[in-house]
Amino acid sequence: MPHWTALVAEKKQRQLESIPQEWIVTPPSDSTLDVSAFPETCGLLNAREIEITNTPVNVLLEKLACAAWTAVDVNCLTEIFVDRALVRAAELDDYLKNTGKVVGPLHGLPISLKDLLCIEGLETTIGYVSWIGQYADKNAVLVDVLIECGAVPFVRTNVPQTLAWPESFNNVFGRTTNPYNRSLTSGGSSGGEGALVALKGSPLGVGSDLGGSVRIPSAFCGLYGLRPSYGRVPFYGARGTLEGQDSVLPVFGPMTNSVAGVKVFMKAVVNAKPWLKDSLAVRKKWDEDEYNLVDHGSGKDLCFAIMWDDGVVVPHPPIRRSLEIVKAGLQKAGHNVVDWKPIKHRLLGEITRDIWNAASAEDFMITTSVTGEPIIATMELDDADAAVASFRPQNGGITAYQLWQVQKLRQDIRKEYLDHWEATACETGTGRPVDAIICPAAPFAATPHGKNRYVDYTIVWNALDYPAAVFPVTTVDSTLDGKAPPHAFYDDFDKDIYEMYDPEKFKNAPVCLQLVGRTLEEEAVIRMTEIVDAALLAAK
Repeated sequence: MPHWTALVAEKKQRQLESIPQEWIVTPPSDSTLDVSAFPETCGLLNAREIEITNTPVNVLLEKLACAAWTAVDVNCLTEIFVDRALVRAAELDDYLKNTGKVVGPLHGLPISLKDLLCIEGLETTIGYVSWIGQYADKNAVLVDVLIECGAVPFVRTNVPQTLAWPESFNNVFGRTTNPYNRSLTSGGSSGGEGALVALKGSPLGVGSDLGGSVRIPSAFCGLYGLRPSYGRVPFYGARGTLEGQDSVLPVFGPMTNSVAGVKVFMKAVVNAKPWLKDSLAVRKKWDEDEYNLVDHGSGKDLCFAIMWDDGVVVPHPPIRRSLEIVKAGLQKAGHNVVDWKPIKHRLLGEITRDIWNAASAEDFMITTSVTGEPIIATMELDDADAAVASFRPQNGGITAYQLWQVQKLRQDIRKEYLDHWEATACETGTGRPVDAIICPAAPFAATPHGKNRYVDYTIVWNALDYPAAVFPVTTVDSTLDGKAPPHAFYDDFDKDIYEMYDPEKFKNAPVCLQLVGRTLEEEAVIRMTEIVDAALLAAK
């Protein structure tokens, strides 16, 4: 047996021993694909606990603040440091009882964390066997901020090896599946968060987003999620991949079952002045004027631009139908809707990968070579089991000068995209440029495992540093979403994506879209997502 497999076996045994025996339930049979209702039917939770787990974040916080529920009541889930979480919850209950005050805006809220947020005394492997047994000596800055706000971190969640794939699979913990259909992926790299929050196993999770890693799992699992601009949420002290790459950066963002939860998280974090703890955090507290859309006509007669496709890959029928649903809902609510013309999206995707690939192969190889674990790939269009296929990245990369030229090209395109957005003022009918873009989060709903090949519907906004929120619209309906006739394909890859669609394979998968705003405009993005949400509800 290879050395690395023994390390994994020891780690999994420690993980199992950390869960109280009475909390372990018999899993559903492999033939049961939809397990979204399993927490309510497995017998582990009583009626009150089920009510708690189904309560939106903002209502949950209200009940905690008035002591209708205690923080200990709310921490009813299982994972490796739940005992520590229960101690913290009891301290918060005592504080509220003795002072009549809450510790902060997140008082008593259980929060799950992606497995790259370091917590003192715990391992953070990010799916690398080589990092088993490496214990953090201090918290990541965001963990400290959340604790100071009163939150109760209680679990960390699965990721892909390297964090570089949109499917959560690694040699340490295995593969995360989609609660709505276990034959489909939950996405990545925050796929563990996506699955847990979708199962109501956490009211709010924290994911990271380098190229879509908050938004893709949120979209595949029917959640609300936000990719903030660089520096809005502190990142220092997290472990990761491609560390030192300083161009297209990862950010932390919330994943939850309501847009209210996204607002609660962002407002609490930015008002905690994270720039005093992280030198790269932006010095900007919550802007109520921006949330009230003062620069967007105060939210009246907004103009949304719909991007039907990105000029590279045409979305599958369920995605197209969701765009039509949103367009009709917004128009019924009195808002203007125009078409968005994408520019240079293919090039943006290519140069972003050039930046990451400058030294990614060396980064991955150095880390995995310590134990000899295989590097794994999880994105293939053929019928091979991509989840266990070996991956051999090229050892090349590019020179420092070539990297500078790619980064300069990215800067030039960011300016070109800004001018393109500004020029839409003559098309909107409001006298303002487009208020927000609405577009797919992916060209498909959650795919079968190993087939989530195209992620540029999210990557481009990372390259441009535009905040983007994901919101649910509908689910795949095999009757309404039959296979479309062949279109004029952009290229063979577009044809491959078209041919992978089968309405029965994707049946019942959540369908979400993303709303994109301008850099550092998180408050406006959240408010406009609320407006879109309300329009969809009113149109039903």
